[in-house]
Amino acid sequence: MKILFTGFMPFNGGPTNPSYDCLKNMPQTVDGATIITAELPVVFTQAPQALQALLDTHQPDCVVCLGLAANRKKITPEKVGINFAHAGIPDNAGFQPSFQPLIPGGPDAYFSTLPLEAILKALEQAKIPADLSLSAGSYVCNCILYHLLSWATPRKIPAGFIHVPPETEIPLEQITRAMVEVAKVLAAQ
Repeated sequence: MKILFTGFMPFNGGPTNPSYDCLKNMPQTVDGATIITAELPVVFTQAPQALQALLDTHQPDCVVCLGLAANRKKITPEKVGINFAHAGIPDNAGFQPSFQPLIPGGPDAYFSTLPLEAILKALEQAKIPADLSLSAGSYVCNCILYHLLSWATPRKIPAGFIHVPPETEIPLEQITRAMVEVAKVLAAQ
């Protein structure tokens, strides 16, 4: 079994991004599953293509994309990705979409195919602050979630998105530990 985890590059002038930094210390295997990690650009037009290249190259059995939610205090798995792009700030290429569909004519939304209840229970048992989120926003995080689910849903592959808080809320080591717990849940499925 192969589990692909992705995080994002720094954006909006930030020097780091815990969504990828936490993956740098992931073990290579978790409960027999091979862990693959990669960094995605914070660019609406490049992130989906970069993810697709990773999917084509690695053919993972599960995919978990991570992003930073600067205003959250917990790790928050996302339930839904919407076909909508509306950026309050430009992406790293200077693009700032407004009221645009991500995929013209695509479904309004896709729901995560990750075992969210089991993931939240595992994080709770590990004493890691977590809660379900019903909005991945409308920035590049939602863009990658929507594109990922448009690929994974018809293939019935467990896939989804988890927002992580800044390191001032949860230390990076604990965020890494949370992703190991997520990998354990997926490996057991």
